[in-house]
Amino acid sequence: MMDFFFFSFSSFFTFLGHCCVQQQGHGLSVTAAPNVSGPQEVSVEIGESVRGEDVYIIQSGCGEINDNLMELLIMINACKIASSSRVTAVIPCFPYARQDKKDKSRAPISAKLVANMLSVAGADHIITMDLHASQIQGFFDIPVDNLYAEPAVLQWIRENISDWKNCIIVSPDAGGAKSRVTSIADRLNVEFALIHKERKKANEVDRMVLVGDVKDRVAILVDDMADTCGTICHAADKLLSAGATKVYAILTHGIFSGPAISRINSAAFEAVVVTNTIPQEDKMKHCSKIQVIDISMILAEAIRRTHNGESVSYLFSHVPL
Repeated sequence: MMDFFFFSFSSFFTFLGHCCVQQQGHGLSVTAAPNVSGPQEVSVEIGESVRGEDVYIIQSGCGEINDNLMELLIMINACKIASSSRVTAVIPCFPYARQDKKDKSRAPISAKLVANMLSVAGADHIITMDLHASQIQGFFDIPVDNLYAEPAVLQWIRENISDWKNCIIVSPDAGGAKSRVTSIADRLNVEFALIHKERKKANEVDRMVLVGDVKDRVAILVDDMADTCGTICHAADKLLSAGATKVYAILTHGIFSGPAISRINSAAFEAVVVTNTIPQEDKMKHCSKIQVIDISMILAEAIRRTHNGESVSYLFSHVPL
């Protein structure tokens, strides 16, 4: 069986290391990161032969998103024209995922454009996690594995919230209620609530209405991502005023841009829990409420199963040991 190679860029070295550690003993060959040079253009040089090999390139849609996306595209193309057998892009946080539909006149569908770019660059397979909208998988003509952080989230809740049996799972918007929140509530055998929000404009919430009873319960806000954190912080205030005893927030992708950190520090959260699909080391230095769930073992196991031709559906409901 051919070896398989991990590649990553400087923005995601830590995650690469976690994946490598998870797969020790599985015949893994790990290469050094590509060289990225020049302030205006990206130049990639692969340090060893990848001819006929199974290549996995890890890059997330965070930080300097446009630069990171361009690095990923060029690296995919470099591996493809170097005669790699298969090139898989491992994108823990998919870039431009929120631009998945034409919600106003003359608006772009940028997520579809990114899908086209990845395909044209030469990607044969995409592994990602908690897409903002599952329909984004349909933008691709190549296989896409959309993994879920839900098993790791359930494990964290059971291990870290002592009175989780008296909790209520809350969606900060109606859009996330149907699948993500109801699924977690069903697996914990608890009730769920949702908050309907009305916006004046993007990233600015005008009014919130709570649907559900949170009185004398631990409220756990669950969402796929948080950017400026205005929504979840307003939601926390709404839940406390409605009688919740404690409020937690659990997010897959913690973008935390602009005033997000100061808002979290000022809010009444017990903890804001995020996965490491986006590196959080710098943010944690400025906010003690941020806690991280490591999902590198889920992606590492997905890579191993993909390489060996095994099913990945086990990972939709279980955390690998």
